[in-house]
Amino acid sequence: MAAGFWARLPLRLLLLAAVSLCAGAEDGRCDYYELCPATQPSMLNVHLLPHTHDDVGWLKTVDQYYYGAQNSIQHAGVQYILDSVVSALLANKSRRFIYVEIAFFSYWWNKQTAQRQQEVRQLVCQGRLQFANGGWVMNDEATTYYAAIIDQMTLGLNFLKDTFGDCGRPRVAWHVDPFGHSREQASLFAQMGFDGYFFGRLDYQDKERRKIQREMEQVWRASVNLQPPHADLFTGVLPNGYSPPLNFCWDMLCSDYPLVDDPDSPEYNVKGLIKYFLNISAVQAQYYRTNHIVMTMGSDFHYENANMWFKNLDKLIQLVNAQQSNGGSINILYSTPACYLWELNKANLTWSVKQDDFFPYADGPYQFWTGYFTSRPALKRYERLSHKFLQVCNQLEVLAGPAASVGSYGQGSSARLRQAMAVAQHHDAVSGTSKQHVANDYAWQLAAGWEKCQVLVSNALASLGNSKKDFVFCNQLNISVCPLSQTANHFQAILYNPLAWTITQTVRLPVGAWAYHVTDPSGQSVPSEVIDVSAEGSENSPRELIFPASAPPLGFSIYSVTRLPSRTLQFRDCCSPPVAQSSGPLVIQNEHLRAIFDPNTGFLQEIENLDLGLSLPVSQSFYWYNASTGDINHPQASGAYIFRPAKTKPFPLRHWANTRLVKKALVQEVHQNFSAWCSQVVRLYPGQRHLELEWTVGPVPIRDGFGKEIISRFDSQLKTNGRFYTDSNGREILERRRDYRPTWDFKQTEPVAGNYYPVSSRIYITDGQVQLTVLTDRSQGGSSLRDGSLELMVHRRLLVDDDRGVGEALLEPGDEPGTGLVVRGRHLVLLDTVEAAAAGHRLQAQREALAPQLVLASSGQDVPHSPGSPARTQFSGLRRELPPAVHLLTLALWGPSTVLLRLEHIFERGESRALNLSQPVTVDLQDLFSAFTISRLEETTLAADQLLSKASRLQWRTSTGGPARPQPAPFLDPSAVTLQPMEIRTFLASVTWSEARDG
Repeated sequence: MAAGFWARLPLRLLLLAAVSLCAGAEDGRCDYYELCPATQPSMLNVHLLPHTHDDVGWLKTVDQYYYGAQNSIQHAGVQYILDSVVSALLANKSRRFIYVEIAFFSYWWNKQTAQRQQEVRQLVCQGRLQFANGGWVMNDEATTYYAAIIDQMTLGLNFLKDTFGDCGRPRVAWHVDPFGHSREQASLFAQMGFDGYFFGRLDYQDKERRKIQREMEQVWRASVNLQPPHADLFTGVLPNGYSPPLNFCWDMLCSDYPLVDDPDSPEYNVKGLIKYFLNISAVQAQYYRTNHIVMTMGSDFHYENANMWFKNLDKLIQLVNAQQSNGGSINILYSTPACYLWELNKANLTWSVKQDDFFPYADGPYQFWTGYFTSRPALKRYERLSHKFLQVCNQLEVLAGPAASVGSYGQGSSARLRQAMAVAQHHDAVSGTSKQHVANDYAWQLAAGWEKCQVLVSNALASLGNSKKDFVFCNQLNISVCPLSQTANHFQAILYNPLAWTITQTVRLPVGAWAYHVTDPSGQSVPSEVIDVSAEGSENSPRELIFPASAPPLGFSIYSVTRLPSRTLQFRDCCSPPVAQSSGPLVIQNEHLRAIFDPNTGFLQEIENLDLGLSLPVSQSFYWYNASTGDINHPQASGAYIFRPAKTKPFPLRHWANTRLVKKALVQEVHQNFSAWCSQVVRLYPGQRHLELEWTVGPVPIRDGFGKEIISRFDSQLKTNGRFYTDSNGREILERRRDYRPTWDFKQTEPVAGNYYPVSSRIYITDGQVQLTVLTDRSQGGSSLRDGSLELMVHRRLLVDDDRGVGEALLEPGDEPGTGLVVRGRHLVLLDTVEAAAAGHRLQAQREALAPQLVLASSGQDVPHSPGSPARTQFSGLRRELPPAVHLLTLALWGPSTVLLRLEHIFERGESRALNLSQPVTVDLQDLFSAFTISRLEETTLAADQLLSKASRLQWRTSTGGPARPQPAPFLDPSAVTLQPMEIRTFLASVTWSEARDG
């Protein structure tokens, strides 16, 4: 990929011309809605919305789309679109346009002349070029994690703020293409200060019902925890997805007839086309409540020749409005989503309220878009790991200061990974719905970001630890590969903890010997063991060293590992031989949990919570759905987007598993082998309050001619009454009911796929007393298809395309030619009472998302980073831990003496009464951090592009009352910052750096 597109951009682009950009802007504020065109109160106003939808990767890579390369795949060139649109806008002052994807726009902008930049600024000041959404990308809503969504929106919105000032700030969220819509996404948009939200895709049954009931627009109450209207967001469904009405597509990629207005031409078509337009406008108006409607005039990569579009739209506007002199009642105008929203707000109607979400999405019978919840599982995991590493990089950039960016290890930067992670949130990236070479490119860009961050992390660790070491990042530990630990006689393991609480974790490292001595940061011996990770039981068996380690909040601990002389036959007591199928029950346990396995099948049979005296018979095994390639009911096949099994009942992978028991002081494991391509290790460490299931699946065989969708299923006798629960982008929990939708009379056509929902971090079932929760390490599709049962889809390998545009079967390649992909992952299982469950899954989900970062260092003579100062073996960026309900969501450098800081209450109201974790929490920020002292604190909206004290949103009257008036920004005392349940508070902190951080 060309280095230019991914070149380093500063976190804050200090563009002086943006300070007082627009004439007449008072106090930097923009009279945004006053820039909207005039409408006709007594007529039906048709708002034409010229736009282009530019995927940040899909059929082509990001660079291929920008430059217009590889047009044999798809004709698209974003640089030409932006060139053409700006010229067309400058040619006619009545024209308007919206742009969305800031990843593309920012790159284009930096290549423009000063004169062209000034012309574009004027277009923005005049409201003729408006930005909608404003994120780096238009992110997916099902497979994304909330913190990554916030990061990518922050990147894009602050580019716009720094470049164009307040007139560049989007007032409307615009998600026209994502395949279903999450409640948490709407909540985040509301907290970012958006006035409204428009999208294109929703279930076909839901859309028909809404048209009949004229409920295409309403207020979405996107949180049950935040006080209205804090998370309320006006939401509208666009009439044609995001495409133009039939016969009105005037792009070079379309084939519709142009408007021929010469009556002497044999091609003259004005009368018929205008009559048709007036008719479709009147029909569309029947489904909406005001005398304003919208028509999206554009689609994928449109406006490369903007003159084609605008020339025909100019004629359309002139010809339709000319009818008014003959009694016509339709007024047509160039507009934007924000200007349309402004007219709806001025109507002062009372709007209905929605409180659930828009999943799953189906565009017809038998056509549920629930496969992409799992598609490309390895990329989904890499994206989640990259989010964690970006937070580590951000934090150390703050804690170590300038020494992190430029040091002994080179120039480090978080910018490359920040941009790559933002791109990965695109609705064809982490969703797994791009072509294979594009998916490869997404991963490549993440890897390039990792390289830059690894330099930064090395510089920071050397500075904070006052010791220059040969740092090594073992990025293949998931397949037990780390050359340093496998060959070195002595090395160090540095455990960095990005959480604001002390953590304890068992470190696992592949090694080459059977005995090691481990010491902690104070030089004290730490218990350690080496276990055989295979069934070989030989001297040359692959093995792993395990030892417990802890790290302070926002800090690191350094452990030293030394190889001991070989102990004869040490390997023989590492594990038991394979267990015969009738040798009695297998049991693993620690002080909190016991897991019992069926002696005949080798499957999990029962889980006991020893602390609570709970016992639940629960079995777990793997199954596969035969992917449909179309049938007598419908030709729809399973593919990257669509999940459609040929039969409702999955096939068991096997009716038993070969098992092997490992019982050591530091771990107990049952190794299960289900087939040549599916195995699992069920594991318990001392002190662990969850059961860990590490599964390995693939290459999925397809020589039998069947595409396969692999699930892990848990079956119990819990009476769950058709209900189960999933998270929304890792935050609030939503109730799901089998074969049911809360807002319409749902007609089920796919009893499996139609009951699948996105699981970003957890899914659970409960009978009201006992709760069984499964945490995931990436986004997956999940469901409960019968009472007491949970299933999660872990892998997919399919033979045909599902005809949604990608044009490829989901056949991810493995390491060898012709083989499929092998995927490894973890499910964490918790058994609790309902009262205690939230404390378990809320805290553990954060530990999973931001697990400690392990960095190794080879042995040798360490060189002091600052001569005369002692080396540190332990460091914490906090002077004290945060309370357990408070999560440090963001700590990132914002300027030379400014830090971006986000705090989050991670519990919902009333869900943790037993431990009192659902109560408001107050924290003192003033002397919290060891690396700096906060001298001034300013609170902002969620994306940090508006001061909260100056932010305001349009208010809406709802069927539940209102409009509810927002509470004024609270008085800000850094020594007493209070968080309500599920509240995120964002601050820009002016800081004074501490000498202590320099060692």
